[in-house]
Amino acid sequence: MYVSAHKKGAKQYADVHTTSSLDEENPHRLIQMLMEGFLARVNSAKGAMQHGDMEAKSIFISKAIGIVGGLNEALDFEQGGDLAANLRELYNYMNMRLLHASQENSLEILDEVAGLMKDIKEAWDAIA
Repeated sequence: MYVSAHKKGAKQYADVHTTSSLDEENPHRLIQMLMEGFLARVNSAKGAMQHGDMEAKSIFISKAIGIVGGLNEALDFEQGGDLAANLRELYNYMNMRLLHASQENSLEILDEVAGLMKDIKEAWDAIA
């Protein structure tokens, strides 16, 4: 996929900004950022799907799956107990559904996983 020099420069700037802001954030905010990133990738996958750009759809869904992997890795089973175990199962379900969405080109499945993440994010935001 072709990306203009202008877009490459903008992406590099965004990457530097994101990397530098991560160092300054607390763990709670980092999880929020992962959730926000997930929702943005799913939304981008939906847009790509609607425009018939299957390559971009696959890239965005892969990135969303990677973000869920990061959320899974951040779970603390010692302190989180059953809640952490339930979240792990939910994250695994979401990844399975993302794979199905990609295979079936299903906007409905993408809406489903976005809704699940929005619910989790609302609860997480309330903790702050």
